[in-house]
Amino acid sequence: MSGTRVLVAGASIAGPALAHWLHRRGAAVTVVERAPELRPGGHAVDARGVAKEVIRWMGLDAAVRAACTETAGAHTVDADGNVLETFRAADDGGDGYIAEIEILRGDLSQVLYDATRDGVEYIFGDRIVELAQDADGVDVVFAGGDRRRYDLVVGADGLHSALRAMVFGPRERFVRHLGLVLAFYSVPNEFGLDRWLIDYQEAGRSAGLRPIQDATRAMAIFSFPSEDFDVDYRDVAAQKRLLRERMAGMGWLTPRILAHLDDTPDFYLDQVAQVVLDRWSSGRVGLLGDAAFSSSPMSGQGTGLALVGAYVLAGELAAAGWDPETGFAGYERRMRSFVAANQEIGRLHARSLAVPAPVAESGTEPDVEWDLELIERAINGIELPDYTEVPDSGVPAATPITSAAKP
Repeated sequence: MSGTRVLVAGASIAGPALAHWLHRRGAAVTVVERAPELRPGGHAVDARGVAKEVIRWMGLDAAVRAACTETAGAHTVDADGNVLETFRAADDGGDGYIAEIEILRGDLSQVLYDATRDGVEYIFGDRIVELAQDADGVDVVFAGGDRRRYDLVVGADGLHSALRAMVFGPRERFVRHLGLVLAFYSVPNEFGLDRWLIDYQEAGRSAGLRPIQDATRAMAIFSFPSEDFDVDYRDVAAQKRLLRERMAGMGWLTPRILAHLDDTPDFYLDQVAQVVLDRWSSGRVGLLGDAAFSSSPMSGQGTGLALVGAYVLAGELAAAGWDPETGFAGYERRMRSFVAANQEIGRLHARSLAVPAPVAESGTEPDVEWDLELIERAINGIELPDYTEVPDSGVPAATPITSAAKP
């Protein structure tokens, strides 16, 4: 074991994925999550190209595939439900519009947690409130009262990263709104939804239904254009009012889907946004996943970036002998162009959806050019080192280490 102590903030996808690789490289890892437990459900996320390779290297291919939504494909429809266009999960070798590996965010989080809980310390219901670093380490104070010292700290706490704000500055400096708002929540499957996603678009807005493993339920998905976004991401009541206002008068099954808005246990609404920083590290503190380089849900690659980034970050730190300056620099060098390609895909897709009503009604296609070379770079555009020169335990340790926050 290296004896290196690493604190990771965030237990969604990027955090546990990084914990997996850090532990295998010999570090002692703690993951702190402000939620009291893993958050179930959530939107469907995908793994394509090199991200599928990372999942295989983690030894989690079977577990991830067992938890997939098993979506066969997607139909775009008109207001009467007539199919206009079809996309299949087998298209483009499973790396197309509907990915071969498609899984609810909460289900993937559970798979990663189950794979790492033996040998990684998880602290739920707590968060970092103070952080001070020096040349040799980072002193951290938790809301629950604990004070600890770590060699490295990594923020993997999402688009609204509290750690990023604490170390790098306010979110307004780094978050770029792409002109869309996205909402989703689970509903009873009273719509006869089978294994096919259904999507309806009208005047720049979209409404859809996505199958999930529980066939008695479905995931509702909405998007609408918005030049700005001033609703607090924590104010659920205001978010629901906004969704009703913006989807008013929309056809297809929209009114029936909205009728379940107050009954759903897992409502989510937020701006479609990217995170752009000049650097993903500051001294002994680094960022990963959406906290560092959100490409937005419109890229379809946020999860892929998190999984690949976790592998590269842990590998580069271990290869550098856990020296933060060298390790973080190697991580950025390897990831930057891959991130840039995926952020460009996200911007193009958002632009294609945020179409002004007169344009959409005229049938004119938005001015978006899909570059096949760009798509390939976004899916496979990074060479993954094998890191054979650094330790790799290959399997998690056998002793569970799970903590709860102090009251």
